[in-house]
Amino acid sequence: MAEPAQIEELWRKMEEERGRLLAILEAMSEEELESSPKPGEWTAKEQMAHLCEMEAAYRAWVEKALEEDNPNVDGIRGEPVAIPVERANQATKEELLAEMRRQRQKTLELMARLRPEDYDRKATNSLFGTLTVLQWLRSYYRHDRMHIDQIEGREPTYRPRFLSGQEPDQRRPRA
Repeated sequence: MAEPAQIEELWRKMEEERGRLLAILEAMSEEELESSPKPGEWTAKEQMAHLCEMEAAYRAWVEKALEEDNPNVDGIRGEPVAIPVERANQATKEELLAEMRRQRQKTLELMARLRPEDYDRKATNSLFGTLTVLQWLRSYYRHDRMHIDQIEGREPTYRPRFLSGQEPDQRRPRA
């Protein structure tokens, strides 16, 4: 069962990393948000939309783990977000920031309902293998940290551990 210190650390890191990311994004101009830090990479706006999509997906995976014993969550995408990656560059900074905050609030509301034993429940997918709810939730702030580095043009200090050993290309055509 998850220890109170682990749960407290999770909450703290969820708030700290998202707060740091939002502060960086809020300080950027629309033009900066619409340009890629490196050729061929997503713009900051596309990364913002991607974070929203993944927030919804991770949350759906956690919810499925709470409903079933170690479900396979391949194909579960979660609720549609207001601004998909394909339309991110047409959205305003304020719209994307609002969606990021809305998605995170939903995640925090889910976390507030968890009992300590819920953090040990598991879900499996083909990208990451079998993870506990605690591990899925830790993925949120680590994902934020990775995109902070990318937005600032640095090599990410955090890299997800994909079962294949390689990150899948999640880029989709721009609208």
